[in-house]
Amino acid sequence: MIVIHNSQTNKKEEFVPLKTGEVKMYVCGPTVYDFLHVGNFRGAIFFNLVRNWFEYRGYKVTFVYNYTDVDDKIINRAKADGVLAEEISEKYIVEFEKDFNSLGLKKHSHNPKVTEFMKEIISLNEKLIANGKA
Repeated sequence: MIVIHNSQTNKKEEFVPLKTGEVKMYVCGPTVYDFLHVGNFRGAIFFNLVRNWFEYRGYKVTFVYNYTDVDDKIINRAKADGVLAEEISEKYIVEFEKDFNSLGLKKHSHNPKVTEFMKEIISLNEKLIANGKA
């Protein structure tokens, strides 16, 4: 049995996956406007450990770790450097992946970019607003 802390109930509870034998993890990844420092890698390292642990316990894990490739910090960096925002985000995705690989961490199942899902993000926000949740 796996017991975890549920931050919503503030209690330790038995972990029961939505689908037997499978775990799906989504972790918000870096905003890619500069080189990342060791503190930025805390989440990458911790959740890599969590994924590895679930796999060790026999679960099939799908691990999605996104890149925030649109943000004021990216836009400001692009203006300061005289390049397009896309150039900044692509450059620092490459740099992040170099650092990630040098740490010997296992690759994620998927690494979507925020810009690839803007329609879905806008739609979800509209639903939250309509339901009085935002």
